Amino acid sequence: MRTTAILAITTALAATPATAMNKSVTIASWGGSYQEAQSKALFEPAAAATGIEVKQETYGGMSDVRLQVSSRRVTLDIVASGSGSAARAAAEGLLEPLDYDIIDVSTFYPTLYTEHCVGGDVFSTVYAWNTDTYGNNGPRSWADFFDVEKFPGSRAYRGKVAGALEGALMADGVAPENVYRVLDSEAGIERAIDKIRELKPHIAVFWTSGAQHAQLMKDGEVDMTSGWNGRFDNAKKDGGRVAYSFDQALLDYDCFAIPKGAPNKDVAMEFLAEISKPRYQDDLPKYITYGPTNKAAYETGVITAAQAAGLPSSPENAARQLPVSLEWYAKWETIADELYQEMLTE
Repeated sequence: MRTTAILAITTALAATPATAMNKSVTIASWGGSYQEAQSKALFEPAAAATGIEVKQETYGGMSDVRLQVSSRRVTLDIVASGSGSAARAAAEGLLEPLDYDIIDVSTFYPTLYTEHCVGGDVFSTVYAWNTDTYGNNGPRSWADFFDVEKFPGSRAYRGKVAGALEGALMADGVAPENVYRVLDSEAGIERAIDKIRELKPHIAVFWTSGAQHAQLMKDGEVDMTSGWNGRFDNAKKDGGRVAYSFDQALLDYDCFAIPKGAPNKDVAMEFLAEISKPRYQDDLPKYITYGPTNKAAYETGVITAAQAAGLPSSPENAARQLPVSLEWYAKWETIADELYQEMLTE
């Protein structure tokens, strides 16, 4: 009888949904259409497949994680983050290392995950132009973007150093594969800033948010700007006269991390493994024009050829771009941004 009872209990436990065993994770992202896309493509389907209960919150970024970790009151299990913010947070000791024996990244782009953060979506920093001004004959390189004689007109450019220096160096003749080698010194950083300084008289706005640079193009306030591809796609859908190119664009990504001391770390690792699978990532383009980090998502048949042509991480588009170096940003961003801000206030 005792053996039978034990067997019955064991069988019942095996059949019990994960939620009944209190398997849950709390995920924080940035809200809005972005988190809605994550929820529909990743969080909700993975919760249904695994039985893990998902509680979603919005947050203010790694500053919130820093506060929780320093106070030893961590309530978040998974956070969405920009790749650079995650790299800095990892250097501060705010994140748990990820277990890639559990999370399968064998078909990921090798530059789209780190020891502490696994890529969730891919975006690009591109140069965009007003099609009323240039038609389809807009710039095809950063050198064109900086060439005010060949392409006269007003510009907008980023008001922070992230994503600002690389294009300037390429415009100054540095090959993409050598950009971060040249930037690995104050002299190289100054060279890039000097190039932007030359363009400064033609820069009407130094933008500080994606919403701002998209609005500038939608309203036709500038003829060219740097910015994020997804924002320009939205501006175009809203009637903006805007086009952009992936040639020499900066390939970057958002990722998922686990805060140090997360209350459900093991479950979070399991959940990250699930949402990293191609059968979830191939749904992202249905809701937002960012690409999957898992290359195998392009092989499931869900992403059409027409959709792939507009996604940053499609093999064809990725090959045209410079992957952002998180190592460079971890080492140089603070110094570079100080120098950049000095130039802006001159």
